[in-house]
Amino acid sequence: MKAAGGRTNPTFKTMNRPLTILGAERRLFFVALVSGAAIFTLMHSLLGGIGLFVVSYFASRKATKYDIEILRVLLNSSKFRRRYDPMQWEPTEIRIVGHDAKR
Repeated sequence: MKAAGGRTNPTFKTMNRPLTILGAERRLFFVALVSGAAIFTLMHSLLGGIGLFVVSYFASRKATKYDIEILRVLLNSSKFRRRYDPMQWEPTEIRIVGHDAKR
């Protein structure tokens, strides 16, 4: 017979933890690292490459704190239709009909 309390499954905190590097999601960290290396390679500017990496790194940390899956959401957002587009505004006529008590 089963116990009245139901079934319990063990969970492990390390298996459910997001994969981060220095507090930033690993893909965002890689993007920051590659963009800093690209600026260093293309512009021959060590200070510019390090600067871009640091700014991108802190932006990725902030995005990771906001939502772990923000990169996936942003990349998939172009596949879906927008529900509200303020540039396609159409005027709506609203008529207010008053109810008189003296009919």
